[in-house]
Amino acid sequence: MAVNLNDELLYKVSKPVRYIGNEVNSIHKDVGKIDIRFAFCFPDVYEVGMSHLGMRILYSMLNEKDDIWCERVFAPWPDMEEVMRQNHIKLFALESRDEIKDFDFVGFTLQYEMSYTNMINMLDLAGIPILTRERQRSDPFVICGGPCAYNPEPLWEISDIFVMGEGEDVIFEILEKYKSWKGKGLSRMEFLKSIVGIKGVYIPSFYDVEYKDDGTIKRFYPLYEGCPETISKRIIRHMDDSYFPEKMIVPYMNIVHDRIMLEVFRGCTRGCRFCQAGFVYRPVREKSRKKLLDDAEKLIKSTGYDELSLTSLSICDYSDIKGLVTDLIEAHEKDKVGISLPSLRIDSFSVDLINEIQKVRKTGLTFAPEAGTQRMRDVINKGVTEDDLINSVTASFESGWSNIKLYFMIGLPTETLEDIAGIADLAYKVADAYYTVPREKRKRGLKVTVSLSSFVPKPFTPFQWEPQDTIDMLKEKQLFLNGKIKKRHISYNTHEPHVSFLEAVFARGDRRLSKVLIDAWKSGCKFDGWDEYFNYDSWIKAFEKNKIDPAFYANRKREYDEILPWDHINIGVSKAYLINEHKKAMEGKITKDCRMGCTGCGMTSFEGKGVCFDGALYSKVKEG
Repeated sequence: MAVNLNDELLYKVSKPVRYIGNEVNSIHKDVGKIDIRFAFCFPDVYEVGMSHLGMRILYSMLNEKDDIWCERVFAPWPDMEEVMRQNHIKLFALESRDEIKDFDFVGFTLQYEMSYTNMINMLDLAGIPILTRERQRSDPFVICGGPCAYNPEPLWEISDIFVMGEGEDVIFEILEKYKSWKGKGLSRMEFLKSIVGIKGVYIPSFYDVEYKDDGTIKRFYPLYEGCPETISKRIIRHMDDSYFPEKMIVPYMNIVHDRIMLEVFRGCTRGCRFCQAGFVYRPVREKSRKKLLDDAEKLIKSTGYDELSLTSLSICDYSDIKGLVTDLIEAHEKDKVGISLPSLRIDSFSVDLINEIQKVRKTGLTFAPEAGTQRMRDVINKGVTEDDLINSVTASFESGWSNIKLYFMIGLPTETLEDIAGIADLAYKVADAYYTVPREKRKRGLKVTVSLSSFVPKPFTPFQWEPQDTIDMLKEKQLFLNGKIKKRHISYNTHEPHVSFLEAVFARGDRRLSKVLIDAWKSGCKFDGWDEYFNYDSWIKAFEKNKIDPAFYANRKREYDEILPWDHINIGVSKAYLINEHKKAMEGKITKDCRMGCTGCGMTSFEGKGVCFDGALYSKVKEG
C-alpha cells in the first residue's frame, strides 16, 4: 500500500527532500510486472546512506533484472519519525512510497555497530516483527550484509539471513531460490533450508551455542543436517567482470560524499593490525585502467558531477595510479572535473601525482600516521616513518597546500604516554615543515587538524584478542594529549570514548547481546552514532536489566584457545596467521606488504588459485 505523504506533513520536518524520492537516475517500475520486491535499507539518515557506494552498486545491479525492483529506504530523522508515528504512517520505500512490510526482502547493510538500534527501529516503523521467530509467511525476509555482518551474533534473532562477503556474487542465487519457493506455499523454514547450503549464506536460527561457567563459549553447533559448520565468505575474483553502474542517483540535497565514487580495487595488502577491512576484504583485486576510464566517462555524462573520487582502502597502492590519474585529468580537465583521493598512505605519496590532481581543483590533504612514535607504528605494522610524513607534507606545502589533516588512534595495544606525546610532537613537526618552505612558494593560512579516534578491537584482526582501554583510561589519554597541543595553527578533535566502548562491545559480542539491543531501543536508543541522540545511561540500564557486564566484551583480554563468537565464519585468513601477527606485534616486529611476496595469510589456499597477488607483476608496473 502506498503511503500518502502530503506537503502538510513534509512542512513539519527538517530537510523534507530526504523523503520525496524521484531524483535523477532513480528507477521506477510497474509493480504488476515484478516478481520480487527488494527494499535496500541503510540504517542511517538519507545523506549518509546515499553516500554509500555498495548501496549504489546493488541498487543498480538488482534493477537490471526486469522482474526485480530494488528500492531505497533510509532511517527517518527523529522529527520525521514522530510525524510518521502520529499519523500511523509505516516505513516506506522512496521510489514507490509503498510500505516495505509488503516487500519480499528487507535488506540492511551493516557498516557500523552503532547503527544496530536504527535497524530495529526501522523494522518496528515498518510493522515487521523484530524477532525472526515471530515473523509469518507474509512478512518479508530480513537479510543483512556489510563489514559488521562478519560477527552476526548480536543480531542473531533479528536477521533471518546474513551474507558473508560480496553481495554481488551471491544475491541472485538467493533470489532464484526465493522465486521457486514463493509459488509453492511452503513455510519460511523451507525457504531458509533451501539456501543454507549456498556459500556465503548464514542462517543464525539454524545454529545454537553453549557457554561455560565463566561466560565464554563452550561450543557452537548446527541444529539441522546440511548446515555447514563454517560459513565461507564470497568474493568476486575478476573486478573487470564485476558489475558497476553506468548511472548513479543524483540527490536533490547535499550528501556526505556528493560526488562520483569510482571503485579502483578491493582489498589491501598492507596488513595494519588494527584494520578489519584490510583482512576481511582480501585478496587485492584491481580493475584495469581501461575499465576505470570507461566507467568514469559514463558516470560523468549520466550524473553531471564535477568531482570524481577514487576509492579503495589504500588508493595509492593501485598498480598504475599515476597513469590512471593522468588519463582522467587529460580526459576531463576541459570540463572542470576534479579528481580527489581519500586518506593517503604516507609512503605512497607522490608529489607528481598530487600536482596532477591540483590542475583542476585543490582540496585539503589527509594522511593517516595512526600513531605518534615509530615503536607504536611498528606494533600496528603501519610500515611508515616520521621522515616519510615530513617529506610528504613538505612536498605538499611546496606545491601550494596549506590544509593538512592527520588521523591518529589512542588506546592501541602496548601504548604508553610517550607514544601519545609523540602525536603532539609529530603534529608540531608537520607545522614546522610549513615554515621551512620559502614564503613565496607556500600558500597562506596553515591549518593542521589532528583527528583522534579510540582503538576498537575488531574481529578477524591480530588485535581481536586485545582488551580495549577503559573509558576512564581513554579520557585520561585525551586530556593528556590536549595538554600537549598548544600551537595556534593546530586544531584537535576527538571521538566520544563512551561510543567507542559500545562499539567494541558489539564488535566482539555474542548472542546474549541481542536482548540488550532490543531493550536499549525500547528505552529510546537510536542514532547512537550522533552525539545529540546518544544516551549512554539508557545503554547501561539495558545491560543491567539483562545482567550483562559490557566490560566482559570490550575490556577483557582473550586467550588464543578461546572460542570466539565469529569463529564459525571463514574469511580466508587463517586464525594461525592472526595469532602469529599478534605475537609479532607484541615484539614490535613488522610484516612486509604481501605485494612484495606472500606472507602466508591463507588466502591462496582459500582461493585455490595458488597466487593471491602477483608481486612480480606489481614490481614491473611500478618500475616501468
